[in-house]
Amino acid sequence: MKLVLLSGGSGKRLWPLSNDARSKQFLRVLAGEDGSAESMVERVWRQLDAVGLRQSAYVATNRSQKEMIAGQLGPDVPVIVEPERRDTFPAIALAASYLYSVENESLDTVVSVMPVDPYVETEFFRHVTKLEGILEETGARLALIGVVPSLPSTKYGYIVPSGSGGSAKGEALGVARFREKPSREAAEALIAEGALWNCGVFAFRLGYLMDLLRAKGYPVQYEKLLESYGQLPKISFDYEVVEREAQVVVLPYDGYWKDLGTWNTLTEELGGTTIGRGIVTDDSANTHLINELDIPVTVIGTNDLVVAASPDGILVTTKEASPRIKDILGGSSPRPMYEERRWGHYKVVDYVKYPEGYEVLTKRIHIRAGSHISYQLHRQRSEVWTVINGAADIVLNERPYQVKSGDVVRIPEGTRHSIRGITDVELIEVQTGTELIEEDIVRICSGWNEIPIHQMIG
Repeated sequence: MKLVLLSGGSGKRLWPLSNDARSKQFLRVLAGEDGSAESMVERVWRQLDAVGLRQSAYVATNRSQKEMIAGQLGPDVPVIVEPERRDTFPAIALAASYLYSVENESLDTVVSVMPVDPYVETEFFRHVTKLEGILEETGARLALIGVVPSLPSTKYGYIVPSGSGGSAKGEALGVARFREKPSREAAEALIAEGALWNCGVFAFRLGYLMDLLRAKGYPVQYEKLLESYGQLPKISFDYEVVEREAQVVVLPYDGYWKDLGTWNTLTEELGGTTIGRGIVTDDSANTHLINELDIPVTVIGTNDLVVAASPDGILVTTKEASPRIKDILGGSSPRPMYEERRWGHYKVVDYVKYPEGYEVLTKRIHIRAGSHISYQLHRQRSEVWTVINGAADIVLNERPYQVKSGDVVRIPEGTRHSIRGITDVELIEVQTGTELIEEDIVRICSGWNEIPIHQMIG
């Protein structure tokens, strides 16, 4: 069995810690087994390893999240990158075509798909391993996992099994219908029927999806599908495939499952009331502070509150009202002020746009020892690096140098450059130009040993 983890999201519901570049699954706010902080995606990856699924797992994601996945899970994690965000049906179709035409997987291979960030016990993933056998035993075309509800939630979709269990095949049940996010009264009625929460986990044989793509007139070869990706409909896999399929079964899971998608649900799973610099006084009941800034925050005498601060902004909200943040932010997508990359992370500390038309952007950058940025150049900006801690190798126009704390490096427009940490290294980068955007990066090569100077000197 192959497992595809869907990693997407625009990062609005957990603003200001999350943004377009750092969605909720990458926030290191959960307590790991050893007490250190871990993200949702790191937690899931660890649990997959515990049940033997890690070696068969792929992550399907978008370009903006590729480097963060490599930074948190390691550079060798297989990643399938969609060229643009188009919803789960196109993403899953692209992943399946990759397995078929690039990995040369058999059409009989079972592919299980799930979100990258459920908050569950490890037993949940043992349930996922059962889906392959369920397809074999039942002859169904699709097998789902449905969570036995703990309350009549209005936040989730529901799967209604057919009959009262008489259609059971082994552990799986037939599916009568689906119901999207109902009212509380409707949810209570659905639970009385034995309905299950739809947790977005399903499995199919690779040949099933290849046949479906052909029937819809889409290419099944990965490169061809990649070229025509923008023509695929922006629609969920549930709507396009699952709810139109007659031969579908569901495997109930009666265990802990939670979607940590809002501040009020996320804070229920935090190990303490304070993360980062700050104080929450003892007379502040059910109040949480999450602070990524270098300045302390103090919260006194408040109840049921979330205070979250990051370089992107500051949020103060009651927990009940916290889900409204997505609607309040609307369609605005300001530049992310904090990003994690495969080589480390950076924080924007200042940005100024002058009337004359040029801009100045200042970043504080951390590069891990042994990691490096790509060999690149910029056409619309110059940069000045001031090393404030550690030591690094740099290459400027194929010439190698070493720098240490206190050194200043000037990088005019068009200069080919890269940096690799000898130790962990911190630097202040000041960009100056007419348009300071991440797209103004011309990557010459990604590997440090691919830089021409290294090839010349062996």
